[in-house]
Amino acid sequence: MPLFDMPLEEMRVYKPPREEPDDFDAFWAETLSEARAYDLDARFDAADFGLSTIDVFDLSFAGFGGDRIKGWYMAPRGLGGPLPAVVEYIGYGGGRGYPLEWLAFPSAGFAYLVMDTRGQGGVWRHGDTPDLPNGANPSTPGFMTQGILNPCTYYYRRLYTDAARAVEAVRSRPEVDAARIAVTGSSQGGGLSISTAGLLPEVAVCMTDVPFLSHFRRAVDITPRDPYPEIARFLQAHRDKVDTVFRTLSYFDGLNFAARMSARALYSVGIMDTICPASTVFASYNHVPGEKEMREYYFNDHEGGGTHHLLEKIRYLRQLWPL
Repeated sequence: MPLFDMPLEEMRVYKPPREEPDDFDAFWAETLSEARAYDLDARFDAADFGLSTIDVFDLSFAGFGGDRIKGWYMAPRGLGGPLPAVVEYIGYGGGRGYPLEWLAFPSAGFAYLVMDTRGQGGVWRHGDTPDLPNGANPSTPGFMTQGILNPCTYYYRRLYTDAARAVEAVRSRPEVDAARIAVTGSSQGGGLSISTAGLLPEVAVCMTDVPFLSHFRRAVDITPRDPYPEIARFLQAHRDKVDTVFRTLSYFDGLNFAARMSARALYSVGIMDTICPASTVFASYNHVPGEKEMREYYFNDHEGGGTHHLLEKIRYLRQLWPL
């Protein structure tokens, strides 16, 4: 895939102004307060998947609106605690699948929670969490325009809230060190990592890979591959809703969450990425105020650093938090 974005030297310093509504902080404070009115009620039911060195639990907890959100929680057997923990979020269209697909971090000695994605899990890995209260079973995309005419009804208000509550669920485990929590994920999961780190100061590390859901206006303008073009197709039919749509998206833009992040950040980017353009990743990165590092994969598309970068993340955490 050839380069299609701006030159790398420009992207490294690209810091566009943030389009942020005046009530951004109030909106999210109220949203999280409403979610916390429901008892988290995190349930960890032991599950047998034939693993001899990792304990596996079928997780559920109360997310947005008190809806039950599924996930897997895994911890290395016999290490005790307190353990640093990693919370992982999943890319667009995928679900939690099976624990056997998520062994890297618990095998490396970390407590680990992977959150299922409400309503998704109908494309490349199955999911088990419906999008309530609508009763929508896990399905195929698109999700980008569900409820997009109002920030209160937008799909990602529910998902961002679920992601924050997942951190609260892992912090409830007695073997977890609540001061050593990392969030991670690729694409949509990377976007959720940024939003969660921006919403929760207790997140210590944000490891976000080829993140989605940042710098919406540029992404929609230049990106040739879904999911961002879902928004453009919606606006082709709803020509009078452009301002309304982008106002809603301003409440969910990763640039605004990155600017609020107190966590240490490790970003990765595929310079030839045609799904989450590199310029949108650098735009988010350059708004992070604290300690941060970027890993660039020049000849890679949306796969980014792949397994190579997974090893980088494990080494990064082990250096910060020796076991």
